[in-house]
Amino acid sequence: MARTSYKPTLASAVIIANMIGTGVFTSLGFQLLDIKSGFVLILLWIVGGITALCGALTYAELGAALPRSGGEYNFLTRIYHPMVGFISGWISATIGFAAPVAMAAIVFGTYLSSAVPSLSTTWLAYGLIVVVTLAHVGKRNRSSNFQGVFTALKISLIIGFCLLCGFFVETPQTISFLPQQGDGMLITGSAFAVSLIYVNYAYTGWNSVTYLISEIDDAQKNLPRILVTSTVIVLLLYVALNFVFLYVAPIEAMEGKLEVGYIAAQHVFGDTGASVISFVLSLLLISTVSAMTIAGPRVLQVIGEDFVLFRWLSRKNDDGIPSLAIYVQSTIAIIFVRTSSFESILLFSAFILGLNTLFAVGGIFVLRWRQPDLPRPYRTWLYPFPPLIFMGLMIWTLVYTANIRPTEAWLALAIIAGGAGAYRIARQFEARN
Repeated sequence: MARTSYKPTLASAVIIANMIGTGVFTSLGFQLLDIKSGFVLILLWIVGGITALCGALTYAELGAALPRSGGEYNFLTRIYHPMVGFISGWISATIGFAAPVAMAAIVFGTYLSSAVPSLSTTWLAYGLIVVVTLAHVGKRNRSSNFQGVFTALKISLIIGFCLLCGFFVETPQTISFLPQQGDGMLITGSAFAVSLIYVNYAYTGWNSVTYLISEIDDAQKNLPRILVTSTVIVLLLYVALNFVFLYVAPIEAMEGKLEVGYIAAQHVFGDTGASVISFVLSLLLISTVSAMTIAGPRVLQVIGEDFVLFRWLSRKNDDGIPSLAIYVQSTIAIIFVRTSSFESILLFSAFILGLNTLFAVGGIFVLRWRQPDLPRPYRTWLYPFPPLIFMGLMIWTLVYTANIRPTEAWLALAIIAGGAGAYRIARQFEARN
């Protein structure tokens, strides 16, 4: 049976939907605990966007040179060693997508239950994961249409939300978005570095299309454009959203709160209007869960193709969809919803995913050194600055996070050790069969 592939527009929708998820609607509240400067807060989102763009420019070269689905699993296997790639895939399979799916589902439930208090946040989260899973285990056309519609809805609603808040707010906040005295110390301090972890997490997903390279039309040609344009679009939307949040709602009302979008809407439209907006914002999370349900299981699929012990994960339906891998990821996500708090999932997954992308971006130097004659349909613009900028900012935030939240760092190392153990077991199994 002939299989259809994903068009570039759908691939862009996967990136945008993956990126615009829980982070931008929740992390401002945590940032405001230590940073009160409008200029520094907006700068955080610009720096995070530049970091993501530098990563996207680097991944564009890696993806064009090593065109196979699997994301970091494929890159690190080819660049370093199969064990490094397996650990990366292990991270993606256990944390990289299942944890963000759980967080997006939790925030979906939080916003929707704010609009309809009688509904259970947890059961709404479960329900969203189940519905999206069923939407993506069938035909590819149904999966593509579902993703495309909800991503277009997401972009339209964000733009509409920003315009409505700006137009209807009666008393804008007095916060200044120009540099103020003391901002320099904030920018170079630990608060900025730790807040950047939240921001970097919000931008996580710029690499998601590399998990399904093999299923994209003319991937080597289209991948760079898909990665870069999608990341720039999200950067602009993020800056606009956070500007609006700070412009319409008092800082003290949002400090430490998860549902900053609801709080902003409450100060513009009142309680009734905020409930409507909260319901609308909850719809935005559907495409996030959907996009991660498309991309994440492809890692499990390629691991199954490469390792006999996990061969069952590579099974596909008649339309080439890795249905079993989708069920596995969704089950892990439901377990996260059941057992973990939002903040603990966020910090832990942000730290370990930062390590994952750090090694992948650094791989561009190794690949150019080891395989200088490898065909590269695209070469990173302004090389070597984008990978160096990405690595510098990522190392800075990871070091600060490890110092301040060592528990998350140790948990990340435990997951890595577990991946190394699973790799050895898989190799031993292959040697005996």
